[in-house]
This record gives sequence, structure tokens and C-alpha cells, in this order.
Amino acid sequence: MVAAWFAFLTFPILVVKVNTIDGTILWRWENMVSIAVATFFGSYLWRWLLARKELKRDEAKRETLAERLLTTIQSHPVLKLAGLCAIAVPAVLYPQVFDLYQTNIMVSCLVFIVLGLGLNIVVGLAGLLDLGYVAFYASGAYAYALCNMHWDIGFWTMLPIGAALGTVMGVLLGFPVLRLRGDYLAIVTLGFGEIIRLVLENWGEVTKGPSGISNISRPEFFGMKLTIAESTMYMYYIMLGLLVLTIFCVNRLQYSRIGRAWLALREDEIACQAMGIDKVKTKLLAFALGATWAGMAGVVFAARTTFINPASFTFWESAIILSIVVIGGMGSIRGVIAGAIILILVPEYLREFSEFRMLLFGAIMVMVMVFRPQGLISAKRKVYTYKGANTAGAANE
Repeated sequence: MVAAWFAFLTFPILVVKVNTIDGTILWRWENMVSIAVATFFGSYLWRWLLARKELKRDEAKRETLAERLLTTIQSHPVLKLAGLCAIAVPAVLYPQVFDLYQTNIMVSCLVFIVLGLGLNIVVGLAGLLDLGYVAFYASGAYAYALCNMHWDIGFWTMLPIGAALGTVMGVLLGFPVLRLRGDYLAIVTLGFGEIIRLVLENWGEVTKGPSGISNISRPEFFGMKLTIAESTMYMYYIMLGLLVLTIFCVNRLQYSRIGRAWLALREDEIACQAMGIDKVKTKLLAFALGATWAGMAGVVFAARTTFINPASFTFWESAIILSIVVIGGMGSIRGVIAGAIILILVPEYLREFSEFRMLLFGAIMVMVMVFRPQGLISAKRKVYTYKGANTAGAANE
């Protein structure tokens, strides 16, 4: 029945082909048969997978083989050091081995990992659904573009200023939404993101409107001008350093006092307040610290592309960053990195299947959300075990 209904719905698109030049109609009945057969067997496969998921509901909550392997590596100092070396060496040698195109794609991926880790503070740790995160990203990018255009301020000067601007913007957004949560918070943050985009688009005297700002300076290396290839390589190493700094800060924040307050706020806001946690301060800190990384990533984005316009900061960007956090695993640093690699690199490497790549992309997202709702690599909570006078804890992420 599902197959017949789907074949009926897709009939005008897949079967009828009108040639307006010759005035003829081509009937492609084989397409309808193929769709019906594929839907019939696909429906059976989908139902079988759902039934299997229900039977193994308890097993789904357990750690996967990859998660157990990562936990084992992180629990042993020698294995942890060897694992870090195994990641660091290829990461450092990447631009030397691969060409300019591959390096450029990887820089984009690193930017989105930093953005995902920043949003992970707000959504994954504090549980505040933010659909306007791209506004902080845009504020950093436009701050660098405008300061560079009018006063020739360089990249390294603007990087901390972009971070500070993101912090201020995060506090400005945080104040009006202190009493909101859930769907209401999502709608307000979505509106905030759209307001910023519309201001950038219509305040043409300052932002150049839809035409955008071009000829933004790339970062210089001790005053030396770099070629495009050298600049891309340089940008790669800048992003690699920024990523290491982000992972270090987010990991430290996660297990700090404020990190535990964010987790309490996420689990139960009323109980969190009853325990004496300052809800206002906790929420504002989450928005401010999350926006800080978006501001820095925006400065890097403007310096990498040398051109920005409002079309670079649409709701689609916020949706992609949120998808990175949700699919990777909310609150998990490893999960966000895995989510960014899949969501940014997979569409790039599927360009050969240009007609079907977004279809495959959407199918992957649906499969993950249905069969792995906690994300690819779920967050691991620190567990304390009391053993007499000694207290031991599980490894951090």
C-alpha cells in the first residue's frame, strides 16, 4: 500500500516528461515500476530495522565498540599519549601531503568544528536551544571586514576583538531570553539571527548590503605577504591551533563548577534553582562563552574567504551547526568533532554524485536520528567511585 501510494505521488515527476519544443509527451513507466519495487522492499527493511531497534533497546543505551575503544585509550596514559601522537602527526603533515583544494576543505571543516564546540556549550551542556547562533559568527566576520576596510586593522588584532564582540552579543541575547526555555527560546533566537541578517542586508551604507565586502586582508606572517597557497596553509595551522585551544577550554569548562551548573540547568531548571545555582548567571555565561568561539570563527572565515555578504550567514548555517552538535552527540567533544567531519566533508566528497548528494545527506541524518538519537558518540559522564580513603574517577573526554 505504501509503495502504491508513493508511486502515485511521484507519478507526475518521474513518469511524465513533456518536451515543449517538439510538443510531445514521453511516458516513462519503467520509473514508476522501479520506484514501486524500491519502496516496497525499502518499507519492509525500514520496519525490520525499527523492530530490531525495539528488541535491542537496552543494548542501544550501552557504549558502542568505538566508544569503548576511546574510553580504554583515554583511561591509560601511555595509550592516550600514543593516540594523541597518532592524531597530531597526520594533522600537522596534512597540508604538506594533500593539495590546495583538500587543505581548503579541511580549513572549512575546522571552522565548523570550532563553531560546533561553541554551540555545544549552549545546547549540549546548558540545554538552551539556540537557532540564531550564526548571528555571533556574522558579528565577528563583519567586525573584521569593516575594521580592515576602514582602518586597515590586521587579523591578529581583530581575533581577540571578534571574540570579545561575540561575548557582548551573547550577553545581549541572553538577557531578553532569561525567562524562556524550550520552543519559545528557539523561536526568539531564530528571530535574533534573522534580525542580524536583515540588518546586514539593508544597512547598505555601513555593511554594503547584499553586495558584501571584498578584498579583506588575509593574515600576514610576521609582515610577509603570502601567496594564496601559502596563505591557505597558514590559515590551516591557525585553525588547528584555535581548535586545540577550543578543545582544551571546553573540556576544562565541562568539568568545572560552572560546567556542572550547566548540566544541572539542562536536566531540571527548577531543581537547579532550588539547589541554589544562580540561573541568570549560568545562562548568561553559557550564551557569552558559546558566542565567543563564534566571534573568533567569524574573523577567521572573513580572512579566509576575503569576501563576505549576508548570504553567508543564513539560517541554513545555524541549522548545519546545530545538526553537527545533535548528530555528533550533545555535550560530547568527540561527538561534535565526528559530526562536523561527517556533515562538512561527506557532502564535499559526494560532489561526483551531485544529483543525489543532498538526498544521501538527508538519508544519513534521518538514519542517525532514528537509530542513534543520543548521537554518534554520546557524552560520557565522569563517575566517582569511593574506595576507602582513595577517590578515583573515570577518564575525561
